[in-house]
Amino acid sequence: MSSSSALLRPFIALAALALAVGLAAASEWSDSDRSEFQRIINTQISAFHADDGAKAYSFATPRLQKKFVNPSIFMQMVRTGYPAVYRARNVEFAGISDELGKPTQRVKLIGPDGSLWLGLYGFQKQPDGSWRISAVVIRKAPDAAA
Repeated sequence: MSSSSALLRPFIALAALALAVGLAAASEWSDSDRSEFQRIINTQISAFHADDGAKAYSFATPRLQKKFVNPSIFMQMVRTGYPAVYRARNVEFAGISDELGKPTQRVKLIGPDGSLWLGLYGFQKQPDGSWRISAVVIRKAPDAAA
């Protein structure tokens, strides 16, 4: 065995371990969870389109609900801070990761002006077993034309 292959062995083992951990994390959420994340996001966006603050607010975790006090304040925050979510023209789901330290659904959104946005929807499992949105981070896609 050459000395270079002996030096590479620990790195190969480490890479294999990282891949295995990554695959385990990617499969941590069931197909049912994935479907539920997408259903929740679609239903909340439909509620935004209908200006149904109570329904949209119902998908937020209790912590977020406490932070925004009531559906009216929550809707005002979304209208002014997240127009690409509030009036999304199109929603396309990408993969799930743990980018926000919790199950995170990646989403591509076409905003009301036709611009492309990338969103991260963090989810938190509730004591009753249901999922709720615990965080949303969006950013405009760089140099993307929708």
